[in-house]
Amino acid sequence: MIRPMTTDDISYIQHIAHITWNDTYKGIIPENIQTAFINRSYSDAMMMKRMEKTHMLIAECKQGTPIGFLNFTREDEDGDSELTAMYILPSYQHAGYGKKLFEYTISMLQNAKQLFVYVDSRNEVGRAFYEKQGFKLLEVFEEHFEGYPVETAQYVYYIHKPVLAY
Repeated sequence: MIRPMTTDDISYIQHIAHITWNDTYKGIIPENIQTAFINRSYSDAMMMKRMEKTHMLIAECKQGTPIGFLNFTREDEDGDSELTAMYILPSYQHAGYGKKLFEYTISMLQNAKQLFVYVDSRNEVGRAFYEKQGFKLLEVFEEHFEGYPVETAQYVYYIHKPVLAY
């Protein structure tokens, strides 16, 4: 099931972030950099801020336990939104939860024209997922993440609205 996040989900999100970041970026981004980023970006205060200023969705397994989440910005005046985070516990990946989170997100973006996402270029699983959903690669560029050099791939998903027949 996909649903909006509540404050009761904060500890689950923090757990999911730690597990999935380590699994995804092991050998790509040093563990101390991952930990510093996660501790800051997923602190209780930041989770409350995310809930207030952006959309946070939870994926629950059949038992009702959160096993993944997706975070995206509200659409701006140009019709742009950004998918800022999506993580599914490794044992639940490839089971359709990411696709359900993505589809729910698109259904919420009523007036958006495009959804952007930035992915580490070496995150092959993440890149393959976004490409399978229809995201198009715009560019790959070098930047520093927490002072560590990385290559980032920028993708866009063009949101197509159904044409109304008269």
